[in-house]
Amino acid sequence: MRVGVEVGGTFTDLVAVEGGRVVVTKVPSTPRSPDIGAFAALTASGVDLARIEDLGHGSTVATNAVLERKGAAVAFVATAGFRDLLFTQRHDRRNIYDLFYAKPAPPVRRKDCFEVSERLQADGSVERPLDEGKVRAELIPALKAGGYRAIAICLLNAYANPVHEKRLAELLAEALSDALVTCSHQVVREFREFERASTTLLSAYVQPVIDGYLQRFERKLAEAGFAGRFTVMQSNGGRLPAEAMRQSAITALYSGPAAGVVGATRQAARSGFHDLITFDMGGTSTDVCLVQEGRPSLASESEIDGLPIRTPVLDIVSVGAGGGSIAWVDDGGMLRIGPQSAGADPGPACYGKGGQAPTTTDAHIVIGTIRPGAFLGGRMNLDGDAARRAFEPLAERFELSVEQAASQALQLADANIVRAIQLVSTERGRDPRDYALVPFGGAGPLHAARIAEELGIATIVVPPNAGVISAYGLVASDYTKFDAVTRKMKLDETSALETGRLFAEMRTRLAQQFADMKLPGDLLYAHTLDMRFVGQAFEVGVEIPAPRLASLDAAYLAELFADAHHRTFMHGATLDRPVEIVTLRVGATLPIGTPPRLDREALEPNTPAAAQVFDGEQFIGCQRYTAETLTAGQRLAGPAVIEGYTATTWVPPGWTAALDAADNLILRRAS
Repeated sequence: MRVGVEVGGTFTDLVAVEGGRVVVTKVPSTPRSPDIGAFAALTASGVDLARIEDLGHGSTVATNAVLERKGAAVAFVATAGFRDLLFTQRHDRRNIYDLFYAKPAPPVRRKDCFEVSERLQADGSVERPLDEGKVRAELIPALKAGGYRAIAICLLNAYANPVHEKRLAELLAEALSDALVTCSHQVVREFREFERASTTLLSAYVQPVIDGYLQRFERKLAEAGFAGRFTVMQSNGGRLPAEAMRQSAITALYSGPAAGVVGATRQAARSGFHDLITFDMGGTSTDVCLVQEGRPSLASESEIDGLPIRTPVLDIVSVGAGGGSIAWVDDGGMLRIGPQSAGADPGPACYGKGGQAPTTTDAHIVIGTIRPGAFLGGRMNLDGDAARRAFEPLAERFELSVEQAASQALQLADANIVRAIQLVSTERGRDPRDYALVPFGGAGPLHAARIAEELGIATIVVPPNAGVISAYGLVASDYTKFDAVTRKMKLDETSALETGRLFAEMRTRLAQQFADMKLPGDLLYAHTLDMRFVGQAFEVGVEIPAPRLASLDAAYLAELFADAHHRTFMHGATLDRPVEIVTLRVGATLPIGTPPRLDREALEPNTPAAAQVFDGEQFIGCQRYTAETLTAGQRLAGPAVIEGYTATTWVPPGWTAALDAADNLILRRAS
């Protein structure tokens, strides 16, 4: 049995797969103690924990710790002269016209930043040895007095030679046994001091939080009889055993959204769709990602709360448009929706938990696309009158009917999502019309058709059990780990040979790490070089095909770089300037084999019911179907509402829907 448990902002989802049997469960999240909600999902599912071989988990614990500033008391240790690195940051200014602009604040106070006497050159050679006497006499007493639970060490040029970081970590571990020590060479072995320092600090900041969370969850699992493998999803779309996450918690920041992309990609591939735009609309946010030839786009850097994180992540763009997003009026009298969210507590007004603000979910109830008695298959009854009352003040403010106010709020949410999709497609040289849209999350299939119309997309693939695709991604994802190292080299035959040697060294290191994690099997490797013209400030990622790794030469690498540069910038790809290699990257993947199927529960076909849905300006008649009663090949013409246990799909006029052999619902727009 394989089980995935994903903790979202509003609901905690579970998917259990054993042979051909699929168990799907959704329970409300418990934001104050996410492990309680996660375990509640296991209890509600009725699965026997003793029979679970593989339990995959994803959560927003690390993300929330940073956003809410609820991480551990952390100290930052840098080379003498670099104590203020986290505060000086870069000289850029995000809002150039804001007179009160302030740089993003790191989760550490200046008085908690310390220096040590040492110095390495950029090539890793030692210019000034680590002054161990001062460490013992000055640094250690100061750290003891501060009572820190976590210590982040980021010494200058340690990516090239970690000798001083390793020795300093040994000294601190001997003297401060209760503190968790995180070194930059363990987290990111790349240049650019601020980004490396920020990543190291954030990793140290969330490490005790992740440790405590995983320990509580593992303890509950053991008490309930679980003895299988417990894995955690990473931001890069692959899993690792929970024990490995204690060494690099920063990789779990975006585990939930990453799991959704993997699950959607796996399920869409069953129907032959490999070029996708995944669209995950949950309770709090919407996350979109572009997938090319079955491979989600990967970025080497991301941000959280304005702070850079230098670790591989799926290239996901998020906007504050979810089922709990609140509709409100700004200072200029304009209607807005999100990013504020009602979350799980109190939730939308229709949940009956005390929420009074109008939300996206309330809007769907008002216009008729969500039926209160059918939510979560009828297991959660919603208050339709409360949803209408929530929208009445907005309707009065704009002199609209309640239905019109709700409809316009939904149109605003659609516009926000369209913009997010354009960021991952149009603005990166990809035409969204060349892709199929894959909506999931509880609200995704309700918005998909209107968003596809705005973008010119003609095909939509709605997975079965669309509301729990992120949990499915946890059982369908491979084990993945990345390694990267900065080695600046001017491109010539010598550096081409050195590149091959370094790649081999990195593969050996990754293979040993998989062996240490007790993950046997044949690894698949992906190799990338960050390259640039000499004098450029930033690099272009250049993927190296596996067949050429054994015979790399300068001319071939230059050709690959020129092609990649042209695709990115559409100019400047002539090779009349010297080129340099900056960073080498290797990804190692251990495939899980054939992913389990996410088949829906099949019920006896029945007669659809007539319904009324408000479509912008008026109510229109439509048919209301139950998703589990549809049969393969059955074709429906819009307008239609298809209600499932975890998600509802809206098929507007001009669209058709048909269930295929892979249990995907394929929507197509009339030409």
